[in-house]
Amino acid sequence: MVLENSRPSWDDYFMDITRLVAKRTTCLRRAVGAIIVKDKRILATGYNGAPANVRHCQEVGCMRQQLNVESGQRHELCRGIHAEQNAIIQAAYHGVSVKGASLYSTTQPCSICAKMIINAGIDTIYYAAGYADELAQEMFSEAGLTLIQLTRRDAS
Repeated sequence: MVLENSRPSWDDYFMDITRLVAKRTTCLRRAVGAIIVKDKRILATGYNGAPANVRHCQEVGCMRQQLNVESGQRHELCRGIHAEQNAIIQAAYHGVSVKGASLYSTTQPCSICAKMIINAGIDTIYYAAGYADELAQEMFSEAGLTLIQLTRRDAS
């Protein structure tokens, strides 16, 4: 017997998967996952970590920690690629168009990811946790993208 409210909404379903993807991170500072969805189908996933065939921060240490770089600053001082970037790259690598798709991310995208998301043609971003990057929010607004924060549902 199936209980009436036991089935998650599509947004909860995709965000739960996004949280699972984040568990693959090799970043020492923040675990982030992202998935790209279109027509209720997952097109690509990504998590933050070093590029393929490059040693992970878990092996060599975190450059940002060593240099005392604050969160949200100097993104270029990192071995890793953000989850949103990895999801877009994976889609491109496999020849999958993300135009008109939605992106789910455990964290609100930064301004670097915002530029990629906008130019990739993604039109809606669902995120769980906020991120202090006003430029990203301004660019999403100016480009006409929808940004929706999803609160975690209770597992009752």
